[in-house]
Amino acid sequence: MKTVKDFCMLFMLHLCLLDSGRTGKVLVWPADFSHWINLKVILEELHLRGHEITVLVPSQNLLIDHTKIPYHVEILQLSITEETFMEELNTVLYEEIFEVSKLSWWERQIKLANLVRQFLLINKRACESAVTNKELLSRLQAAKFDVCIADPLSFCGELVAELLNIPFIYTFRFFYGNVIERLCAGLPMPSSYVPGVTSRLTDNMTFVQRLENCIYLLTQCIEFFFFFHQSKWDEYYSKILGKPTTLCEIMGKADMWLFRSYWDFEFPQPYLPNTEFVGGLHCKPAKPLPKEFEEFVQSSGKDGVVVFTLGSMIKNLSEEKSNIIASALAQIPQKVLWRYTGKKPETLGANTRLYKWIPQNDLLGHPKTRAFITHCGTNGIYEAIYHGVPMVGIPMFGDQHDNVARMKAKGAAVEVDLQRMTSADLLNALKAVINNPFYKENAMKLSRIHHDQPVKPLDRAVFWVEFIMRHKGAKHLRPAFHDLTWYQHHSLDVIGFLLACVATVAFLVTKCCLLFCWKFGKTAKKKKRE
Repeated sequence: MKTVKDFCMLFMLHLCLLDSGRTGKVLVWPADFSHWINLKVILEELHLRGHEITVLVPSQNLLIDHTKIPYHVEILQLSITEETFMEELNTVLYEEIFEVSKLSWWERQIKLANLVRQFLLINKRACESAVTNKELLSRLQAAKFDVCIADPLSFCGELVAELLNIPFIYTFRFFYGNVIERLCAGLPMPSSYVPGVTSRLTDNMTFVQRLENCIYLLTQCIEFFFFFHQSKWDEYYSKILGKPTTLCEIMGKADMWLFRSYWDFEFPQPYLPNTEFVGGLHCKPAKPLPKEFEEFVQSSGKDGVVVFTLGSMIKNLSEEKSNIIASALAQIPQKVLWRYTGKKPETLGANTRLYKWIPQNDLLGHPKTRAFITHCGTNGIYEAIYHGVPMVGIPMFGDQHDNVARMKAKGAAVEVDLQRMTSADLLNALKAVINNPFYKENAMKLSRIHHDQPVKPLDRAVFWVEFIMRHKGAKHLRPAFHDLTWYQHHSLDVIGFLLACVATVAFLVTKCCLLFCWKFGKTAKKKKRE
């Protein structure tokens, strides 16, 4: 009897935990590269909770392999071959890595704007293949989705959600110098202590840096307005929706903004009720290493190992750069695991082993790991923070320069310039982070902060997705900023009115004083004549 009773209790508990009435349908408009790695973690958790997921995948992409996605997939056919796609993408990346870094600050901003324009032209092809496909839209409409998860790095998810009349959520790190967050999300970002993305500044700025940051943010806002107006994105969205609108207006309808960052990484700044910081949601405890890796790591003895990777985007370096790096690595007592697929450097030391792939998270979590040489991608930095490993940053493009600036400011990293780097520079940086306890202590401090959260980042992200599904949106969290004009938002009308009042009072007081002086003078003259 007791067994039957226990079985019934377990069965009821199972029904409560897997309540089919609480599951829903999720539409996904993903972005490629590392953005997909983070989003995939959220989707896997939603899938485990019983939600139905449909992913709209462009036929040409880099990391999103639709054959390995365990959900329903709709393929968006692009009018571009894989060879042309990769050629365009590699051109954009090459220019940003090896050309932009050589330019002056102002030249770099112009170049980056042009690179964004090229990237979004590729993005527009995917958008066109979705919103003009009536058959696809009919299927999506019939599916009755509860929510759309999108990434503003790849425009159009918000447009699809608007066409289907469903709430949508953004998940991303940043976009275009914080302009999207400032102008479209309404996030308060004072230029006095919130550095613009790609500005390479920290929250502790001198007067000149605050001036630079202010001008930079203003420039980005102007560029954003003219770029999206002149490049016809606003016109395109108006045409598809059949009413006058702007890209920013549609983006501003997002019910929730999930920023893949947190205060262990970011500098403190104001945020809104419909924004949540979920940095490091992909991080997890280290698993045992494969036999080949474990044997090599254990052979390092008490010196330990250094993990080196420049991410999935950089397959190899020039022969000159690879030899400079290999020469520096050969001079440290630690063993080095280097993810590298290029030609074997001539200066490669006996302590360094090359791999086409490494279990990065598991290596960073190994007790023998002493340092992490990284290109400073957000995912890699968060894994280093999670496991408390100090870093040598070799930033290349995008937000990587800002990421290492944050880690330097928090005392957990040393930066090396790829373009001007010598073997001595890299060697000195490695000796600093390995031998100076300052860096390890700060890395562990950030790790403790990351782990000391009331709710795990992944659980927070999934909670808000399900919250939006349950309540069919979250308009109650949306600030009134979106209902104001730009001059109302900045209280320019109020300031103008108050200035007019002050001017009027000043005018009346001046007139009264002049009138008084005139009458007083007239009376004085009259008395003098008498």
